[in-house]
Amino acid sequence: MPGALKKSLDRPDERIQVEGVAADVVQIGDASVSRNVFQVGAHCALNGRTLPGNRRADASCMAHHTGVLLDGALHIEMDDGSTLDLGPNDVFDIPAGHDGWVTGDKPMKAINWSGVRTWMPAADSGDLVIATILFTDIVGSTQTAERLGPAAWHELLRRHNHEIRVQLDRFRGREIETTGDGFLAIFESPARAVRAAIAIREALRAIGIEVRQGLHTGEVELLGDKVRGIAVHEASRVMAAAGSGEILASATVRQLASGADLTFEGRGAHDLKGLSGPRELFAVATPA
Repeated sequence: MPGALKKSLDRPDERIQVEGVAADVVQIGDASVSRNVFQVGAHCALNGRTLPGNRRADASCMAHHTGVLLDGALHIEMDDGSTLDLGPNDVFDIPAGHDGWVTGDKPMKAINWSGVRTWMPAADSGDLVIATILFTDIVGSTQTAERLGPAAWHELLRRHNHEIRVQLDRFRGREIETTGDGFLAIFESPARAVRAAIAIREALRAIGIEVRQGLHTGEVELLGDKVRGIAVHEASRVMAAAGSGEILASATVRQLASGADLTFEGRGAHDLKGLSGPRELFAVATPA
């Protein structure tokens, strides 16, 4: 176990400045903590929807923020039409699907301890990067939805989405899209992607959900908030080969994550639909 740690937001690991928002970020253990300053007129939804009235449904902030507001005032409007006004010393929990902007004539200052990485803007369109791709999928979702009924199923799905977003933020993953009953996310680090998958599995089991997950590392093209490329297709096929509660990884992920105190168990060669030649797959074991 590591010893006690400390870092200072006055000496951040990273400083982000975009569209009237400045964020000093420190990474401590698995957590990202930021000190944010919103100038008057800046929006949490970085592509700048106009609220209220002339709103754009495609311009919400999809990060889940928790933190404390230190100075100034912030108005929040959720996609469902509900609103929240925050002032100094208010502790907040703001789900994905919202916008927020400063009210008053002075900047807003806040500390965030979740939502830091998922809030950050996507890379420029057309960038080619190496990424580790994670797909998740609820096992038996159709049967569960029929058994629970619409209202209970939607509540369970809401909790599922929340738990996954918490872990993506914790392990610095970027949510790309939801697939109805699953997620597509990317990570800069294969080891963090594997650890995120383990954490997702355990968090969802605690609320009675089993998922299958697939991981692959390869080159992807970033197109705004979307990704494409053969590596994305391969990660999806790896996930499709997984059983209930199983995390399957490609040989590339296993090789790149070696030495990170992670355990992989061979699952043999698989023919993955649409891909030429068999692929060696490995199951990620839960740490003891």
